[in-house]
Amino acid sequence: MKKLKTANRISSLFVILFFTLLNSCSDNDDDVLPTLTNQTLTTSDSDALLFMLEEEKLARDTYSYLNNLWSLSQFANIKNSEQSHMDAIESLLISYRIEYNILPEGNFANEDLQEYYDRFVLDGAISQANALQIGATIEDLDIVDLQNEMDATTNTDIKAVFESLQCGSRNHLRSFVSSIENSGDTYIPQFLSQNEYDTIISGNHQQCN
Repeated sequence: MKKLKTANRISSLFVILFFTLLNSCSDNDDDVLPTLTNQTLTTSDSDALLFMLEEEKLARDTYSYLNNLWSLSQFANIKNSEQSHMDAIESLLISYRIEYNILPEGNFANEDLQEYYDRFVLDGAISQANALQIGATIEDLDIVDLQNEMDATTNTDIKAVFESLQCGSRNHLRSFVSSIENSGDTYIPQFLSQNEYDTIISGNHQQCN
């Protein structure tokens, strides 16, 4: 388990992560870490942070695997952005002194996320077209889950971070769908409603602050 940090260590980490996130975003993403207010967290808030940390890890690990298979720059770039998403959530966990554990690549404490990963890597190994479909599916899922967690909390620290991550996921979804359509294929939303999906895809690349 991660050890709890001292107040000075936390402040230093926030500064480092702030500038790291500013400089490490991919072409599809511009996430930044907002100023934290250190509000009281409910058990549901803690659970949401731990779950979303693993869901962002699902994206990072899957894209890392698919990039090793297909050497697509898109996966390499967005994988790095997913790491910045994990860093932002990790900062909240440290700030609120919530113990957490990041398992090795491809391993997840949440059984549903483990099942997703196992299925995604198998399907993604079939073809590049399948791999791009999986990328879009992951971002589709992430947008919906982030929205659900934002709707369930009143904590403005969590809302601010999750809004930034969701903005990045919308950019990622647009990027994957663009590649899918350029190859002559289509993506059918798996988690978003058709109207929500159409609104995102018709929008422009966003600056995520």
